[in-house]
Amino acid sequence: MTIRMTSNMMSSTLLGNLNRNLYNMDNLENQISTGRKITKPSDDPVGVTYALRYRSQLAGNEQFQRATDSAQSWLDETDSQMGSATNVMTRLKELMVQSSTGTYSDSDMQSAANEVEQLKKQLVDIGNSKFGGKFIFNGQEYGTMPYPTEAGTDYSQVETDNTAVKYVIGENIQFQINTTGNEFFGMSGVEDNVFAVMDRVVSAMRSGNSEGITAEMGNVESRTNQMVSSRSEVGARTNRVELVNSRLLDQEMNTTTLLSKTEDLDVAEALIKATSAQTVYEAALKSSANIMSTSLIDFMR
Repeated sequence: MTIRMTSNMMSSTLLGNLNRNLYNMDNLENQISTGRKITKPSDDPVGVTYALRYRSQLAGNEQFQRATDSAQSWLDETDSQMGSATNVMTRLKELMVQSSTGTYSDSDMQSAANEVEQLKKQLVDIGNSKFGGKFIFNGQEYGTMPYPTEAGTDYSQVETDNTAVKYVIGENIQFQINTTGNEFFGMSGVEDNVFAVMDRVVSAMRSGNSEGITAEMGNVESRTNQMVSSRSEVGARTNRVELVNSRLLDQEMNTTTLLSKTEDLDVAEALIKATSAQTVYEAALKSSANIMSTSLIDFMR
């Protein structure tokens, strides 16, 4: 059965085709102006899902990078302060060797004792070092000064907080960044606690006891070795943080590339399509004008 094609049906069909061509041309021009091939979810529902996932991954990656940067800075500060402490220990050993030879006068001994006391104060300052407003040698109690500066404080009896400070630097990765004061300077009551050793050295120097000074050499050596070991551990942690940060940067680059492939527009290709769509639209307008040129007069003839 033949369907009778009326003028109204022809007009509707032509207008529908023109609108589709116009919509296609407008969509391409919008993509070119924004530089994105997905401007709303309906453009590519699957692509939008992937794009949201990639953006979520990038946001998480950015958080982890900030954590690794903070961890790196904390570890760098710790390493710097530990280096200063080992320099103090080197000077302490020099004074002990010089004053234990028996060639120092009483005045020299008093001067050496005074310097050891200053070295002890320097270690206290190092023990109270802060990074970002946090005391780095006091565990999770980083808001509290571990070594009080009040006169008469017995630093050999100080108990620092020994809980670990951990940063989340990746998916399910918690990383300890701190070294406690007791771990570095010595636990309360142990023979090689650096503050207890210094107190005994000062006492021996003030009393002119060369043998007492010599007797402490082993404790100084033991504590120095422990300090060097702690600093080596900080170096190992620093290396790991650097590796994690490098991996995060690689992940960021890969995810950004995937996001770009999902969202970003191939401008050259879009320009060609836009030019073609404009040509098609203009041709449709011209042909439609020719087809629909009839008027009421034509039907009255």
